Amino acid sequence: MGKDKLRRFAEIETFSNVVQMDAGKPYKGKWATEFFKNTNPVVLELACGKGEYTVNLAQMFPGKNFIGIDYKGNRIWRGAKTAIEENITNVGFLRIQIENLVDYFGENEIDEIWITFPDPQPQISREKKRLTSPRFLNLYKQMLKPGGFINLKTDNDGLHAYTAEKIEELGLELHIKTEDLYHSPYADEVLNIKTYYEKKYLKDNKNINYLKYSLD
Repeated sequence: MGKDKLRRFAEIETFSNVVQMDAGKPYKGKWATEFFKNTNPVVLELACGKGEYTVNLAQMFPGKNFIGIDYKGNRIWRGAKTAIEENITNVGFLRIQIENLVDYFGENEIDEIWITFPDPQPQISREKKRLTSPRFLNLYKQMLKPGGFINLKTDNDGLHAYTAEKIEELGLELHIKTEDLYHSPYADEVLNIKTYYEKKYLKDNKNINYLKYSLD
């Protein structure tokens, strides 16, 4: 492991806005009241990487709480450090495997989920690893409040098509679907937030797909 990664792993141990592994379990069902010390809605960004969406959403919506979730601490470090430096108090980061979400969040605890440029897991044999697969949707359903939204932004046309297909198959409620976000009427201030990876994709002239749906 490189020196930078070791330094970042050591540093996030000292960050008050980062919770790692089992230390997050006592907050289950109480993230707003115990971690954020308020009663505001809680929003998750899954596979948050450097946390650009988490941090930007927190700045835009001070009346909500935002938690970025990823397993790679050296990535979380960037978003967590930015939040500390800019005194953004309604944002936190949780370092866990996403498949263990229900060990950390209670029923109806989450208002909204963002999935921004996840690994598309294109191999058929890895379908269950896709963050929009029925396996993960069943996890989200245990945490999302009725009517809570799931947002997917991806450059991967295959993942977009797969997710749209599952929405239809499962009879879920589709609110927005576009294969070219930035040439659509939906590209508002929130959807114009661009992650590190998205900026790279746009330089390569890739189209950005977006889906917004709920599980009811």
